[in-house]
Amino acid sequence: FWLKSALGSVLQHSPIETMAGEKKQIASGAAKKKVEKKTRQPVRLYAKGAILGYKRSKSNSYANCTLLKVDGVRTREDAAWYFGKRVAYVYKAKKEVKNSKFRVM
Repeated sequence: FWLKSALGSVLQHSPIETMAGEKKQIASGAAKKKVEKKTRQPVRLYAKGAILGYKRSKSNSYANCTLLKVDGVRTREDAAWYFGKRVAYVYKAKKEVKNSKFRVM
């Protein structure tokens, strides 16, 4: 729809008129670029989750395959993005090491 209307307007005008219009738009665009950038909030590059346990059947347990529940993931298609990604186990300890009580495995 937009493409048809844009082509229709170009076909109605002569090439000289469109060129002059473009120059005016470029000049007005340069004046608008002096907008201050807002400070952004830091982006969280991890997803919170919980370790549920090992993959298992009724009698067997597979210790090399851990089951995770990632917050905000409800479908198999959503979970597919996380397949093969690394996991960090973060916990809080009593003693401070390097000015932090949090530890990571």
